[in-house]
Amino acid sequence: MKTRIILILAALFLTANFGFAQQDEECMLNLTLMSDFVKSKKYDEAYEPWMKVRNKCPKFSYAIYAYGDKILNHKIDNSSGQEKLDFITDLMVVWDKGMEYFPSKYDLGDVLSDKGLLMYDNQKELGLTDKQVYDAFDKAYTQDLKNFTSAKGLYVYFTKVVDLNKAEQAPIQDVFNKYDDVSEQLETINANYTIKLNKLIEKEEAGTVLTKKEGKYKTFYQKSLEANGKISGSLDTYLGQLANCENLIPLYQKDFPTYKNDAVWLKRAVSRMYNKECTDDPLYIELVKAYDATAPSADTKYFVATILYKQGKNKEGDDYIKQAYELETDVFKKGRLAKKIAHGYKKRGSYGAARQYYREALKLNPSDGTPHLQIASMYAKSANSCGDTNFNKRAVFWYAAQEALKAGRVDASMKSSAQQAANSYNANAPTKSEIFQAGNAGTTISIGCWIGGSVQVPNL
Repeated sequence: MKTRIILILAALFLTANFGFAQQDEECMLNLTLMSDFVKSKKYDEAYEPWMKVRNKCPKFSYAIYAYGDKILNHKIDNSSGQEKLDFITDLMVVWDKGMEYFPSKYDLGDVLSDKGLLMYDNQKELGLTDKQVYDAFDKAYTQDLKNFTSAKGLYVYFTKVVDLNKAEQAPIQDVFNKYDDVSEQLETINANYTIKLNKLIEKEEAGTVLTKKEGKYKTFYQKSLEANGKISGSLDTYLGQLANCENLIPLYQKDFPTYKNDAVWLKRAVSRMYNKECTDDPLYIELVKAYDATAPSADTKYFVATILYKQGKNKEGDDYIKQAYELETDVFKKGRLAKKIAHGYKKRGSYGAARQYYREALKLNPSDGTPHLQIASMYAKSANSCGDTNFNKRAVFWYAAQEALKAGRVDASMKSSAQQAANSYNANAPTKSEIFQAGNAGTTISIGCWIGGSVQVPNL
């Protein structure tokens, strides 16, 4: 009896599935046609079968929405007038329906920023104001910041608040706040990419060959970091003269009594005044003191150190710098701080201390090639002081060239600049004829002074 019931249920199941298969046969056919056309980039031919499967079986496959995105973007790029507007509207619908039927395939912040970019790219045709475009990106920022990772979207988001300010529709404080918001989000995105990239770099440095997939990820992270770096620079360019000392000082003087215990406001005010070189104004010292008193941290100790250095109190400044470095626990931020500290020591001519912190930066962020170039430049500047003969002094340039080339090995975006630096240093090193005259080809030269180390004379 039990066996008979099982057989009956199995028969019913097969019958139901057969009926379902017959019902969706047309959908499967159109899905296949659409997929083949899209894979061949024949988007116009894909449109008709796509519309059929989309309308009859909207939940049939995620490909309906993934490929629909490609089809409609093609239509938008190759149409005009009302037809173009209809395609734009339909693409918005496709994103919404895709999220509704396949929520695991979409992130709200990503979709909202894509909508904002679509509105921005077609702002004139859609008859949208800057405020409407800004509000579209603001939704992404306020509703799902974690997944608002589009560098272009973040850039447009910021430029629109600047445009609103210029049109007297947004106060200058909104511009500064949004600059900080966008900069901090870019920094968060970069930190995430850097951590992942560093793991791959460390794997390579250990002698393990990356898989094909890992190689693609490495390239993606490197290109993303390079692009985001350009976007960060573009933010400053677009901000322009709005963030000059003439605007910042009166604004912060006015708001300081209100926000003197607000750590976030103080951090942003101090950082902006420092970056815009408004540090000569007495207000800067007040802000730094308030920031350090309100929320002592690596940041506050660093800014206190900058004041002490400016007052010529280098020893006290060094003490605060060490505190800043010890207090920082975030690996990404600690790496950036190490570079800032190193730059300061280099500027003072304290090359040994500078190299120490540049090397700390490399340990924390091995995919950043800039410390290698900075160390190389210090070697080159010290060449005349680090040798007992003219030949040995100039041999330091070989050492500098070797260090410079390391930058290109760990950071693909710096290959060209690293090679140029190495070529420049090698041009100042002993020539082949000088090596021949000295008769020391292949020998090792010990480098003195703060550099230490040794370099091998090239073989002829």
